Amino acid sequence: MSTLFPPAVCPRLIVKIGSALLVDPDGSVRREWLAGIAADIAARAREGQQVAVVSSGAIALGARRLGLAKGGRASLEDAQAAAATGQIALSQVWAEVLGAEGLTAAQMLVTLDDLEHRRRYLNASATLDRLLTLGVVPIINENDSVATEEIRFGDNDRLAARVAQAAGAAGVLLLSDIDGLYDRNPADPAAVHIPRVERIDGSIEGMADAGSASGMGSGGMVSKISAARIANSAGADLSIASGRIARPLSTPARHTLFVAEKAATARKAWLAGGLTAAGRLIIDSGAVEALKGGASLLAAGVRGVEGSFDRGDMLDIVGPDGRVIARGLAEYPHGDAIAIAGLARDGQEAVLGYTPRNTMVHRDHMALL
Repeated sequence: MSTLFPPAVCPRLIVKIGSALLVDPDGSVRREWLAGIAADIAARAREGQQVAVVSSGAIALGARRLGLAKGGRASLEDAQAAAATGQIALSQVWAEVLGAEGLTAAQMLVTLDDLEHRRRYLNASATLDRLLTLGVVPIINENDSVATEEIRFGDNDRLAARVAQAAGAAGVLLLSDIDGLYDRNPADPAAVHIPRVERIDGSIEGMADAGSASGMGSGGMVSKISAARIANSAGADLSIASGRIARPLSTPARHTLFVAEKAATARKAWLAGGLTAAGRLIIDSGAVEALKGGASLLAAGVRGVEGSFDRGDMLDIVGPDGRVIARGLAEYPHGDAIAIAGLARDGQEAVLGYTPRNTMVHRDHMALL
């Protein structure tokens, strides 16, 4: 067992810290533990590593200050109020512990839309890059004070993976209340720890448990595996490790490492990591094979169209077995897509009344999953 993501091989690292690690059940900050994290970040910075932190805890802190039931999660309105109150306290704590180590903290609050829309994603990416280049430690959280149930990440595991894409990070470390992936619920005495995952497939996904052990957070192993898929698609390794130890960034400990695939282009990594889709195209087996061979998606291979979308919207591309195999940008609005689904090119113009485009989804605007 070795220290995770050493600076020599990981110039940029994203560290995600869950609510249960930052905040005790009574709602107070675990300041001594957090000071240890700050010391570890400072040590890595001196070795040349740039670190950004995705920090949970705002809702838990705000709920204590407002006296809200169920840790501030009894309703969306309570969560938003708790987040607005707790975020300022959380930022202050981070500024203090990092400042004690001679580091400057910056706050970035993002929403799902900020990272799902390409132009806003690029803006966030540029801000992150500049902060990290300046030696600042960005403290990032979802803007829960304005997020809704329909438009939100829902957990900071996937947010951390998306931030890694935007920052061009080589590693993502999810510090949690568990030391990695097990072949079944770790509460089972027969559960076996999985130290390394080379490929995320159905057998790996089947090991996930959706529960959050602390009751304070919003993510379980399902969200962590989803985060690993997003990070790996962008060429970043991801590790799940326990934060229930002092100085977890400098103490060798058991963990699970999800190994990155060959890095995709920045645009395709953004497409692959998308969490929202305006619609779905169901395709036949022939089209599946064509896409795997690097082809664009033609209307002739589409067997069904779902959702309401415009040209340029993100779509899931689904095989005959119901599995999402790719994600891409629509070349047609949904009405036209429905009209030409299954048709060869020579039959499309008569239906549309204009010369059709060459593809339903072009390969340059598509990422296989």
